[in-house]
Amino acid sequence: QVQLVESGGGLVQAGGSLRLSCAASKRTFSLVAMAWFRQTPGEERAFVAAITSSGRTTTYAESVKGRFTISIDYAQDTVYLQMNSLKPDDTAVYYCAAGNSYSTQAPRYNYWGQGTQVTVSS
Repeated sequence: QVQLVESGGGLVQAGGSLRLSCAASKRTFSLVAMAWFRQTPGEERAFVAAITSSGRTTTYAESVKGRFTISIDYAQDTVYLQMNSLKPDDTAVYYCAAGNSYSTQAPRYNYWGQGTQVTVSS
């Protein structure tokens, strides 16, 4: 069974950093890809970053490229999203996702965590 549990969200000032964690069940890493999406009220979930389960390939949204890093710690069965130089526009609920397609599109992911709130103050 695939289970994803996010943590690490919170309130941070602009320019600061946060690291989000997505604790995954071992079965998760038999899937093709894992990703982070974010959502603000009234908006659809937006792609942030994706990584293949092998860790060899990553993709980032243009808005976070150079500031965010997605990675996998296989010893901890955890996917991380390191977020640096945070901006107020990064404020959102962040979701971890996993699926059998490597994609920037939310509907291509079958499994989702419950989300964690990130708030960046100006």
